[in-house]
Amino acid sequence: MNQSIKNNQISRRQFLKYSAFMSASVAGAACFTGCAVDPVTGKKQLMMVSQQQEIGIDKQQSPFQFSSDYGITKDAELNRYVSDVGKALLPNVHRPGMPYNFNCVNATYINAYAFPGGSIAVTRGILLKLDNEAQLAALLGHELGHVNARHTAEQISKGQLSSLLVSGVSIAAGTQSSGLGELTQQLGMLSQGLLLSKYSRDNEREADSLGNEYMVKAGYSSKGFVELMQMLNSMNREKSNSAQILFSTHPMSSERLNSAIQREQGIYRYSKNYLLNRERYMDHTASLRAKKQGIELLQQGEKHLAKKEYDKAQTAFKNSLYALKEDYTAHVLMSKCLMIMKKPAQALSYADAAKKLYPSEVQGHYVAGMANTELKQYGAAYQNFSKCDGLLPGNPQMAFYKGYCLDKKGDRSPAAHHYQTYLKLINYQPNQYSKYAYNRLKEWGYVK
Repeated sequence: MNQSIKNNQISRRQFLKYSAFMSASVAGAACFTGCAVDPVTGKKQLMMVSQQQEIGIDKQQSPFQFSSDYGITKDAELNRYVSDVGKALLPNVHRPGMPYNFNCVNATYINAYAFPGGSIAVTRGILLKLDNEAQLAALLGHELGHVNARHTAEQISKGQLSSLLVSGVSIAAGTQSSGLGELTQQLGMLSQGLLLSKYSRDNEREADSLGNEYMVKAGYSSKGFVELMQMLNSMNREKSNSAQILFSTHPMSSERLNSAIQREQGIYRYSKNYLLNRERYMDHTASLRAKKQGIELLQQGEKHLAKKEYDKAQTAFKNSLYALKEDYTAHVLMSKCLMIMKKPAQALSYADAAKKLYPSEVQGHYVAGMANTELKQYGAAYQNFSKCDGLLPGNPQMAFYKGYCLDKKGDRSPAAHHYQTYLKLINYQPNQYSKYAYNRLKEWGYVK
């Protein structure tokens, strides 16, 4: 018996004890009570999260969300352009010392989001909806508004995000191996946006006001902010499927549009002839717009997946691959679709292609691991999950996956080690997978 595991045996009583005190440990570990000065208003506010904690949460969570969104685009010029527009706003923000970064992620759904330490992302889907640089500046300014007004820290202080601090990574990465849960969830089809803050209407009003201020001070016409609000308001009325996550995290209303119009006609009327930079935007997004047809097909495919119309989804993904032959996201989505359709051998071929297209991004390796598990190729699956763990460490799920693969191979001692590691990483929180791991350890005599 592995000595380190033997020395760390747990009893059923301990397992239940850890579970019972989970909520208390979250509250104790999350932060400390104190007062702070609101960086925007200058007034005192109850704040239980320090700036360093905000940055720490960001560093822990944002890489998993970026991976959920199929990684940062490999179109270096496009990503540099998004970053340059974001950086141009920074001289005007209220928290200039935050480690801001701006990225375009490969996801096709329509969204933009910010983490509390200043990591900000826009999806390919939303960039295709914009028409000029001023609109992009308005979008990034709005997300900067959330960071500068400390909206995520405010939610944590109110206890609204306490569970995110402990289990967000585990949840967003999907569930476990074959036979242990719904396959669509295992593959992360439901994971988009799970780590993102869900803002209140008051948060949105404040972020709008700040974002509008930042982009005008940077030399952009306030008309760009109005145009962004007009586009979002129209999509909200249409109930666009691709924008569901956007509006679940950023509630939209006609009030936001009306307020933008009032600011344009009032305090920012002097910016009427400021920059819109349409031609510049079109030039820098030309490579993305050339893929518009293929990306819209991916959006259709994801819509069909959500409705469990798997044959239609497969057709949409197949058509998208004709337009996007070297697109990482298209290959991963096709692989996921084929897995759900119980075609793991075909799914594996697309996952392997995805790995070659973007070897440093996790999802290709992850879906390959799932496919290999379905094919009972547990050695290969173990290597896939180990690669995931190496590329994006900190996900407790990978400990379970590795334990499961070794378990199926009959390598009991190292499997038990990984199961033990998994249980510790999730603080023995009960779920169907922790119970599975616990029961295997009990069967093998590793639990008292």
